[in-house]
Amino acid sequence: MSASIRVEPLSRSPRDVARFLNVAYGIYREDSNWVAPLLMDLKKVFLDRNPFFEHASMQLWVAVREGRDVGRIAAIEDRSFNLRQPISSAYFGFFESIESVEVSDALFRAATRWATERGHVRLLGPMNPSSNDECGLLVEGFDREPVFMMPYNPRYYLDLVTRAGFQKSKDLIAFDIDLRQTPMQRLERVAARYAKRQSDIRFRPVRRKTLRADLAKVKEIYNEAWDDNWGFVPMTDGEIDFMAERLKPMLAEGLVWLAETEREPVGFLLAMPDFNESLKPLRGRLLSPGLFRFLPYLFQWKTPATVRVVVLGVKEAYRNRGIESVMLVEGLRTGFRLGFTGCEASWILEDNLNVRRVIELFGGTPYKTYRIYERSIAH
Repeated sequence: MSASIRVEPLSRSPRDVARFLNVAYGIYREDSNWVAPLLMDLKKVFLDRNPFFEHASMQLWVAVREGRDVGRIAAIEDRSFNLRQPISSAYFGFFESIESVEVSDALFRAATRWATERGHVRLLGPMNPSSNDECGLLVEGFDREPVFMMPYNPRYYLDLVTRAGFQKSKDLIAFDIDLRQTPMQRLERVAARYAKRQSDIRFRPVRRKTLRADLAKVKEIYNEAWDDNWGFVPMTDGEIDFMAERLKPMLAEGLVWLAETEREPVGFLLAMPDFNESLKPLRGRLLSPGLFRFLPYLFQWKTPATVRVVVLGVKEAYRNRGIESVMLVEGLRTGFRLGFTGCEASWILEDNLNVRRVIELFGGTPYKTYRIYERSIAH
């Protein structure tokens, strides 16, 4: 007979959040591909000062067996999401479990009970904690480490989730671009032709010293360009500021671009070095012996092998004019100068054909798939 499993609710106090996050270390102890997130940054997501909680609620649980924490889950209610959806939904997120259906089912039952008590009829996830953050379960591409700010999980999670009755809701694709094989000269010629035709468009880099002034433009582009995307939730001014505060120390000059007319901002590109290469030795803790291997990357004395294209979008009225291509060429030109040899573009909705075509033009090939699952929950 299997040992009994107890699911304990946790608060978002610093002590409980530390316990909640520590579960992952037991799950991935023997997994060489896992890169522990930087705990001092991840803990900020759970703070009351995170503007996400102005329109959302969250409950945490850990699963305990024989005195040891063996799994975790969060249930999340995002009221902004539900205002835009015909089906009232809660998210599950931050899911981790040992390879045990009993453990995972106990966690999903806790999240389902919490969601039904609040009147929701669907459980959707994983969202960590929303579609504006890390989300999706890795279902293809287990042979390579995750890049910066992308999730990772063992292959057996697929079985745990599907056996709990979840089905595919939407796939998110990560594209791999080998910059050593990218025909930059040809692409630069193409981008130059596009730029010449767009006499009303100005392209300029966003720099650290201009970031605060540019944030309003970034928010406007983001909330309009992605408005029709599946699962999209507009970000508030506070959420944009909060995200910028977290990312600013890691921004690299020349990898963030704005496209704008005299009247309005119209396009945005955000690319970031893959800091996971330097974060891995830290095991999530900045004050560790691995710190001295991380600092050269943070101060940009050393460059990771890979850059990640995090955001690429253009307002609907300005699409099909090559604006995405011009910004990508500018970003990749910086990438070549800094010495990147690879690029990941992630994530891109499986049915976002316009952006997929642009990425494929640059030599991108799908190499990882992340899946959002859903399950109806009865009252």
